[in-house]
Amino acid sequence: MYEQPFHQEDLSQYSFLVTGGAGFIGANLTEYLIRHGAGKVRVLDNISTGFGHNIAPYIGKPNFEFLNGDIRDEQTCRAACQGIDYVLHQAALGSVPRSVNDPLTTNAVNVAGFLNMLVAARDAGVKRFVYAASSSTYGDSKKLPKVEDEIGKPLSPYAVTKYVNELYADVFSRTYHLESIGLRYFNVFGPKQSPQGAYAAVIPRLIDAILAGNSPVIHGDGEQTRDFTFVANAVQANIRAAFAPPEAINQVYNIAVGEQTSLNQLFNMLKFAAHSKVDPIYTAARTGDIRDSLADISKARQLLNYNPAVSIEQGLRVTVEWCRTERVQATQS
Repeated sequence: MYEQPFHQEDLSQYSFLVTGGAGFIGANLTEYLIRHGAGKVRVLDNISTGFGHNIAPYIGKPNFEFLNGDIRDEQTCRAACQGIDYVLHQAALGSVPRSVNDPLTTNAVNVAGFLNMLVAARDAGVKRFVYAASSSTYGDSKKLPKVEDEIGKPLSPYAVTKYVNELYADVFSRTYHLESIGLRYFNVFGPKQSPQGAYAAVIPRLIDAILAGNSPVIHGDGEQTRDFTFVANAVQANIRAAFAPPEAINQVYNIAVGEQTSLNQLFNMLKFAAHSKVDPIYTAARTGDIRDSLADISKARQLLNYNPAVSIEQGLRVTVEWCRTERVQATQS
């Protein structure tokens, strides 16, 4: 999936730390870096929401290192950042509903853990700290498309934590001159995203149900909209952010496709891609969920040279086939 590079630099000259590298986006970043010959790729993950099988193919490679640890532990973060040029920080406790049910743990991981990583990166002298921000930061703002400088009030504990990340990164850039770039992801989906668990994202849950021949659950009326973003586009943004010019640093960027899709439209596309005839079941809307989302990605295009190359239709086809293959392999093992 990552045959074509998003970089011009010789990655063999650099070392990268991917926190949350056994998770969904982190594992895709790790795959990209290994494929393109990065000098060192160190993954830090506690395997709480990630999976060992996502990084299993790289164990034993001379340029790969796995550190099993938690970003809530300061010394673990310091050890992870030693000798690192670029930090790609993906480790977090995701999910709006999870944060509503357990705000304390969400805060401990996403705020205290994030601060641990900033301090460790600063003290280790890393070149740049690229981190996963979130479109949830736009909160109750009704304006569409979403523009980076105009946000509303947060609608969930998770949204609060991701906004605090941006504030801390800005303070560290001003106070300690730590170069950082925040990437506000909009509903990223794709291979390596798990459908399991109470807090699984909507697309893998829908695909899992459809492939099993079951009617999936859609919260609300299905007319809520999102800017669904294939994971390869998020990987591209991280790589471009790591090597972006000086005028791009210490800012946040929308990372999306710039297209609005309702959950009902999404379901129909998945149904078509999977050659299915099932229909969804509608239930009550979830607390803390925003109604509509659409990104203005012009800032990322201009300053990061970000160019989302994979459309939602293309991404869904790839994801459905990946999920189908995973299901077959699981039944054979």
